[in-house]
Parts: sequence; structure tokens; C-alpha cells
Amino acid sequence: MALTLFRNAAHSIRPAHIIRTLSSASSVRKDFVQDLYLRELKAYKPPPAVKDAHVGNVKEIKIPLAPTPPSLPSDLSAELSAYDKSQPALANDTISAAATSSIDAPSGADAFLAFLEQDPPKEEAHH
Repeated sequence: MALTLFRNAAHSIRPAHIIRTLSSASSVRKDFVQDLYLRELKAYKPPPAVKDAHVGNVKEIKIPLAPTPPSLPSDLSAELSAYDKSQPALANDTISAAATSSIDAPSGADAFLAFLEQDPPKEEAHH
């Protein structure tokens, strides 16, 4: 029985030269690619540097002018008095004009709230 186990074990083991060729074939490919890469890397020569290579590719910098500080008016009191005399357009004037132009629009807050609390008009049935 031990003899048959030994024979079966001997037949199941692959010969060493087959294993060696399979493993060496994959390492040869890796070495070939690496050798090719290193050879091309060593053979690369950068183009010679040109003295004025940047001309036309780089814009010249132009520093913007410094902003001028705001100046105070020469006669501040005259401008303030002119402002006080002017009549500004009030926002209430435009709202009241719009309110009077519409027919059903209520005027005043109380009238508006009363308008909102009203029941909506009933629609007429079309026969």
C-alpha cells in the first residue's frame, strides 16, 4: 500500500525543469519590458534650450494704475443744503396711485384685512 501511494505521489509531482521554464518565462517578459523602458529612457535627449523660447508665449505684465482716493467736495455745507431742499419721491405716492387705479383694491390696512376676510364670490352656473 505504501508503494502505491509513493508511485501516485511521484506521478502527481511535475518535473522540476517544467516548473523552472514556466516561472522563468514570466520573469523574462518582465525583464524584457524593463530593459526596453530603461534603454529608451537612457536614449532620450531633451531638445536643446533656446535662449528666447518664451517670446510670444508669455505675456508681459502690466501693473494696473493705483486707484485715486475719493475727494471731499470743496463746499460741503452748500451740497448738504441743496440736498435738504430737494423733494425726494416717496414710495407711498406710487403705491397710493396704483391703489386708486384698481377698482376693487382696498385702501388702508384695516380695509385690506376686511377685504381678505370676505367670502369669495360664488361662481355662476352656466346652463
